Amino acid sequence: MTSTSMKKSFTERCSQCAAVSWGLTDEGKYYCTSCHNVTDRSEEVVSTAVIPNTKINSISRGLRKRRKHEKGWDWYVCEGFQCILYHQAEALKTLGVGADLKSEVLHNLWKRYLQKSKQAYCKNPVRTRGRKVKVLEDNLQSSDWASEFELLSDTSCPLESGAEFQSDPQIPKPFPLTKASPKSEAADICSGSVDGVEYSERKEKGVLKMTVPRTLALCYLSLLWQRETMTLSDLLRFVEEDRIPYVNAFQLFPEEMKVYGRDKGIFAIESWPDYEDIYKNMIEVAIFLDLPRFPDITEDCYLHPNILCMKYLLELNLPDEMHSLTCQVVKMTGIGEVDFLTFDPIAKKKRTVKYDVQAVAVIVVVLKLLFLLDDKLEWSYSSLAEAYNEEHREDEPQFDFRKWYQVMKKTFDEKRQKREEARAKYSWKTKRPIYRSHIDKSVAYKRREMVENLQKQFSALVGSTPVAQEKGPSSFQFNWTDGDTGSPCFHGHSLQGLLKKKGQSLITKNSLYWLSTQKFCKSYCKHVTTYEESNFSLSYQFILSIFSFLLRIKTSVLHEEVSLIEKKLFEKKYNESKKRSRPKKVRRH
Repeated sequence: MTSTSMKKSFTERCSQCAAVSWGLTDEGKYYCTSCHNVTDRSEEVVSTAVIPNTKINSISRGLRKRRKHEKGWDWYVCEGFQCILYHQAEALKTLGVGADLKSEVLHNLWKRYLQKSKQAYCKNPVRTRGRKVKVLEDNLQSSDWASEFELLSDTSCPLESGAEFQSDPQIPKPFPLTKASPKSEAADICSGSVDGVEYSERKEKGVLKMTVPRTLALCYLSLLWQRETMTLSDLLRFVEEDRIPYVNAFQLFPEEMKVYGRDKGIFAIESWPDYEDIYKNMIEVAIFLDLPRFPDITEDCYLHPNILCMKYLLELNLPDEMHSLTCQVVKMTGIGEVDFLTFDPIAKKKRTVKYDVQAVAVIVVVLKLLFLLDDKLEWSYSSLAEAYNEEHREDEPQFDFRKWYQVMKKTFDEKRQKREEARAKYSWKTKRPIYRSHIDKSVAYKRREMVENLQKQFSALVGSTPVAQEKGPSSFQFNWTDGDTGSPCFHGHSLQGLLKKKGQSLITKNSLYWLSTQKFCKSYCKHVTTYEESNFSLSYQFILSIFSFLLRIKTSVLHEEVSLIEKKLFEKKYNESKKRSRPKKVRRH
């Protein structure tokens, strides 16, 4: 029996698109050539070695048609992004993220993207347009994709199922693809992928093109849906530490997936991911996918500001007693409410929360409440704390802002220098060079080989330097309780000298406060506040610089978040003082 007669013998309609157009996988299962849906029905395939002139469509490793110029597979751009997502999910799994994130969330988000962008799981995929496919539309609306909740909870197609992956467990199998029409020789020279040229030039209205930064956005959406103990700043830090594939992630493609020409502009990344850029992409992807309301962020969730504030107080070597003050600020501003924290992309009034930035901004506000940070009061309090600690050596020490400042400045200067050196030494060139066309392949590899030889010779001349042992991944960048650090730990220090009793409660001795932003930009402006260092005290600049360095964000982003929290905390006094041209101190009580 030939493959054609076998396919004709199976006349059932596709459950996804109702078409009757079937192909066979290498496993002998039927798949719909219209929407790429793989069924459970299979038929024993007679070896083609004894049957002349037979041809069976193979999809387990993409299209196996050999190129005229390259000995590799025919592959599509979406397969490249799927390969990157697969390895990113595996990396997150090794970092401690639950396995469900890959099989139950990220996989379904990717399927939904392919359907929304009309690349697969739809009536007429982009790659099969122009071909005559018999499709009945009456059952299209009954597809499982009509329900957002069913999509995100769908486990019928796990990532590791036999129908979705190759026999090689190290290489992710692409979604079933139909054999496209042959490309022209010119297009073949301009791109390693089948649709690289078309993809780079495609500008379809209403369709969000996938990019490498948006793969990180998909990963963060999955983390947020699962409420994992990883913030966006943590995700980007792991990327920078090369624990999550991002820069030159195309090196993880199978050798048969040739990358050159237009593929470089699609997959080659030569810069570190930016917090604001990834966050913006995350929102755009969530809206494009029309995702429902995410699971609630409650008080026991890692992303709740009370928990994150405690985490960053430990990270920043600040007293534990400050946590009660941060909790009060969270309660008074209402930023700890479930409705405020929960991400809902389809809500009319969408609220987007930068959980890590918001928590650090709360700590900045508390420091201003305690020390004012005007380059005067904090040093006066420091002198009093130093004198008290000298006289009461056996008692619990009071928090000394000056001493903390000296320790943090030294530590962060060293950390910043190491980071800058690591970035300067980072090699953006890959062992798998991207060349413009097959003609330039030999030249590209010879140049790369020459560079590697020169690097080896230079290393031999200067002498080999001992490589520091790489530390394991951690949610904390600093461990102040470790005695090997040689820096004092301020976690157990008291705030007694900064607080006073008023009735049954404790209030700060400092009764003044200055607003970080006097006048917000109008609603049609792209930013909310402006930050110019010369307008603020040196203490405030130092606090913003080290806190923003910790999160790998711009100081202006943290300043904006501080201003928004102050606007909620001092709404009345903000309204009274916003007409003033320059910051002035206002009394809080």
